[in-house]
Amino acid sequence: MTRVITYGTYDLLHYGHIKLLERAKALGDYLIVGITADGFDKTRGKINVQQSLIERIEGVRRTGLADEIIVEEYQGQKIDDIIRKEVDIFTVGSDWIGQFDYLNEYCKVVYLDRTKGVSSSEIRASNNEIRLGLVGDTPVLEKFSRECCYVNGIKIVGLYSQDFKIDGIECYADYDSLLQHCDAVYVLSPPKCHYNQIKKALLLGKHVLYESPMTLNTQETKELIQIASEKNLVLYAGIKTAYSTAYSRMILLVKSGVIGDIVSIDATCTSLRYNEGHNPDKLSKTWSSINTWGPIALLPVFQLLGSKYAHKQIISKFSDKSDEYDLFTQINFTYPHSVATIRMGNGVKAEGELIIGGTKGYIYVPAPWWKLDYFECRYENPNDNKRYFYQLDGEGLRYEIVSFLRAISDKSIHYVSRDITLSITQIMEDFVNGQDLVKI
Repeated sequence: MTRVITYGTYDLLHYGHIKLLERAKALGDYLIVGITADGFDKTRGKINVQQSLIERIEGVRRTGLADEIIVEEYQGQKIDDIIRKEVDIFTVGSDWIGQFDYLNEYCKVVYLDRTKGVSSSEIRASNNEIRLGLVGDTPVLEKFSRECCYVNGIKIVGLYSQDFKIDGIECYADYDSLLQHCDAVYVLSPPKCHYNQIKKALLLGKHVLYESPMTLNTQETKELIQIASEKNLVLYAGIKTAYSTAYSRMILLVKSGVIGDIVSIDATCTSLRYNEGHNPDKLSKTWSSINTWGPIALLPVFQLLGSKYAHKQIISKFSDKSDEYDLFTQINFTYPHSVATIRMGNGVKAEGELIIGGTKGYIYVPAPWWKLDYFECRYENPNDNKRYFYQLDGEGLRYEIVSFLRAISDKSIHYVSRDITLSITQIMEDFVNGQDLVKI
């Protein structure tokens, strides 16, 4: 019996996939099809896969061409599979010619011609492409626009800004004009502008991806959520850390009890880059420390401990140029059985690490923890320590964009829940109103 093996993502299974599988099947008597896992796809830069692993497996199974289906989960697995399953022929599409010649040491390698004019990438790109408008005056929008280039199904059609430009993107001085040309907007303006800009977009039937916080007032946030729900529109929180594989795996591990009961969380996020020299002419357009870092630092606290804290204290040092711009803010939370402290600074520098303490051990994430691609579970006995590594592309922005598009196409779940969105807004509102605030 001649055993044949091939691999692929098989996203949005199409005629080209089926023809390739038919030709692979014809090479032997028994066909093994390896389907790449979601996590492994991300390590290869394929972050805009639209179907889950289960859906892709089911698609291949329904063709009836595979005698056996396996999941590809790690680099080097092809050699392991070929040896373990006694494979005679490895085959893959001709667009990979030469890249798998090293497998000739283990079996025969055959490159098959692909069906011209059809690919999953082209299908994704042509499937209801979303025209996206950018809103704001920060260079972060340049990074965001670059990340959009890696994602099929989205096209940036313009930028609304007063004094900021991006090469190759049309700039609109009027927000209404931008809204006329797009299906969705990414709002990265100062948070005090969010309510009016998001509301106008929603009322005109536009989906919204906003950089958290949504607003600085809980009633305004509730109103926007209600409008989005009534109009069946996506209103999506842009906290890039939430979309990284490492972060989501870390949260699941902690919830599974690997470090016991959570007793403390310490999260620090600081930078000197956003300081702007405390120019009073720029401070009105500059994100303060709590606005910049608060949603990120609050995320693990609220996801792991919830928002039902017994007590909180906000301690802030303000710029001498503005009583609204905090250079540094620390918030202490007391829960019935645990505590949390978050520190945020634009103009103050500290070690940006995340530490989650438990009754059995602790999680350590090195600086800058918000660009999370690695973390450790540490215990009393160092021999029990475990390290976890995950690929991170685009600092999480790329995954955020993909998730936003999926939410539009299939109304998938929000990575940042509505409860957490409202809890973050409540903290911002308390800060603005001076509730539980101590100035230093």
